[in-house]
Amino acid sequence: MKNKILEIKPLGFPWETKDPFLFCVHHRDEYPRGNEQMGIDFDDLRGRNIGQDFTTKDGWRMYHGSTVPGFPVHPHRGFETITINKEGVVDHSDSLGAAGRFREGDVQWMTAGKGCQHAEMFPLLNQDTHNHLEIFQIWLNLPKASKFVEPHYRMLWQENIPVVTVKDENNRASVINIIAGNVNGTQAAKPTPDSWAANPDNLVQILTTKMNAHAKWTMPAVAGEANRSLYFYKGASLNIEDKTIKEYHLAHLNANEDIVLENGNEDAYLLILQGRPINEPVAHHGPFVMNTQEEIQQTMRDYQETQFGGWPWPEREQVHGKERGRFALHADGTEENK
Repeated sequence: MKNKILEIKPLGFPWETKDPFLFCVHHRDEYPRGNEQMGIDFDDLRGRNIGQDFTTKDGWRMYHGSTVPGFPVHPHRGFETITINKEGVVDHSDSLGAAGRFREGDVQWMTAGKGCQHAEMFPLLNQDTHNHLEIFQIWLNLPKASKFVEPHYRMLWQENIPVVTVKDENNRASVINIIAGNVNGTQAAKPTPDSWAANPDNLVQILTTKMNAHAKWTMPAVAGEANRSLYFYKGASLNIEDKTIKEYHLAHLNANEDIVLENGNEDAYLLILQGRPINEPVAHHGPFVMNTQEEIQQTMRDYQETQFGGWPWPEREQVHGKERGRFALHADGTEENK
């Protein structure tokens, strides 16, 4: 029998990923009350490295934001961003004129392709109480043949993300949100059309899972080459095939074997990433991912010359109206409101 557990290690920052994934971060911030501008008052920003605030102070970070926390306008080329919202508010704007606001349970999937700019800001809508945020951002690579596809933005709304509940022999539940892939015959909503995940032969699976205390769940094997990583980011302990790991650890697993998980005495929260590797060279420079350094240099020249279409919004830290609900405005002018 092949080894079912390939490697176990503590989680760092960012989280280690395997091909076809490039990058994964987990942001948890307990922001204070917001002001009229949906940001943080100047007095509360004292002592922070504004523009590069990645050190947790008072339970939160500004990231690259100056008054509203988040990630002001920046470019991407050659891969996809997948943002999973577990709590809080995220405002999206991009160089194609698309925009959106998404909240707990929603997922934003963006194919950068040949190049676009976008901003992801965290407006603090609550003025009379705290504003908590919890998101994952995952970068999924594109193969060489798809590096220059047209950029595309899609919202996977919470109402359309399948949820499968698996109960063990003691009726203890594992609740699985299927963002990509298939679990027990239940298929996720479609990703963007040129995504590596759009072809089921690529075995891409993105799951967030909550296991009740002492619950058991067997992750089924897949028939084909795939990398599978499990991130145990909250809980007490988790038993993987009789190997016990503590909170905030990852396990790279053999995707061709059934994997038995048995939770400890607290609810456990997991992220699972799986996919067939692209098996191509990766050249990475900041927000650009290509196959060679020459392509990276050309990308930098292209961005300097074209700004990937420019920035159509009035602010680099673009946020939407305070009273706006969940919505997605697409580049073709169509709009979804939730």
